[in-house]
Amino acid sequence: MAAEAVSGGPDGTMRAESSGSAQPARSVRRPTPSTLTISRIERLCADAVAVSFDVEPADAEDFAFQPGQYLTIRWSGAEVRVLDRQTELGSGSSTGGEERRSYSICAAQGEAPRIGVRRVDGGACSAWLVDVAKVGDRVSVLPPEGRFTPDLEQVAQHGFIAAGSGITPVLSILSSLLARPGRRATLLYGNRSGDTVMFAEELADLKDRYPDRLQVIHLFSREPSSVELFSGRLDQDRLRRLLTSLVPTVDIDHWWLCGPVGLVSDAQTVLGELGVPGQRVHRELFYVAEPPPAPRRGDTGDGQSSATADQMSRVTVILDGRSTTMTLPRDRPILDSAQRNRADLPFACRGGVCGTCRAYVATGEARMRRNYALEPAEVEAGFVLTCQAEPVGAELVVDFDTPFGAERVSGTTAE
Repeated sequence: MAAEAVSGGPDGTMRAESSGSAQPARSVRRPTPSTLTISRIERLCADAVAVSFDVEPADAEDFAFQPGQYLTIRWSGAEVRVLDRQTELGSGSSTGGEERRSYSICAAQGEAPRIGVRRVDGGACSAWLVDVAKVGDRVSVLPPEGRFTPDLEQVAQHGFIAAGSGITPVLSILSSLLARPGRRATLLYGNRSGDTVMFAEELADLKDRYPDRLQVIHLFSREPSSVELFSGRLDQDRLRRLLTSLVPTVDIDHWWLCGPVGLVSDAQTVLGELGVPGQRVHRELFYVAEPPPAPRRGDTGDGQSSATADQMSRVTVILDGRSTTMTLPRDRPILDSAQRNRADLPFACRGGVCGTCRAYVATGEARMRRNYALEPAEVEAGFVLTCQAEPVGAELVVDFDTPFGAERVSGTTAE
């Protein structure tokens, strides 16, 4: 996904994705990485690029994507040090082991995988992709994932509200939808100024190609406009005025929200006030502006814990049919502690916004510091984000193999 930082990780974007209501999964298929070659790098603006990849025929099926999905780039601790030295940035590794950053696909369905990346201050991967990477470089990439995807077969009218690099998955969805007859779309796109707009030319080309089916409204927070409504931040007041005067919500079948948590939250609030049912609103977060939760008692804040014996839990982790039992502190997220014994645990953002590390609490209780990824139904069913969940009590079993819809209700709470 296009890169804006999440507070749980120094770069990349990670994402809370929602399709209005959580859908039961048929099975849990654990993706395995492939090495892809960078085939093209396009400069979008001063701090952003689009990066295209060649996919070998043997990997073509795994890398066939749905519009709105994302790719995850992975690298080891040794590679992190190389990235740091080349970009003159601080370490991007929080554990000294494998790191991952996810970037939305911006290509239309059926095209070669292409991601949008915006440089993030202090971010090793985004800075390397924007400033250092070159055509021919080979990168370890996980297959496409994500639920921020439309039904391309449905003839419908779509509304999009995006800001900054949140345009990246929106471009993929827009271009894929409009290639099919009868689909209509309206885009409200906020940026600081005209020279910070990602994919400006491609959006203009889409508008020229589909003038009767696509409406694009640009808004700039730091650049004056002849129309007052189009100059300023996309906050609740401006969204309310736009949606009541220019984009009648009753005409829109599906709303797609992508950007920082403040924008997405404001848009959800306004749409709800205007009577849009929740199941018609789909959202994806690109970064969380608020600071991470304060460390709990015993958590030193540097990845270590000073928990005493009575502050430890016996935790069993189930992944790919293999169980591992370990003693973990109750003041640290399960993912951070358990990865020392199970380096294969799935993760991406570590910030509570992507859902990659979702697991089912089969026994015991876990408490999440925050949750931007799981639907209320998933939390109620017993799922947690292991990058945010801490053990509560003496025993805990978390199962990464159980799909939503195949679980029994278990106790979880989110602060």
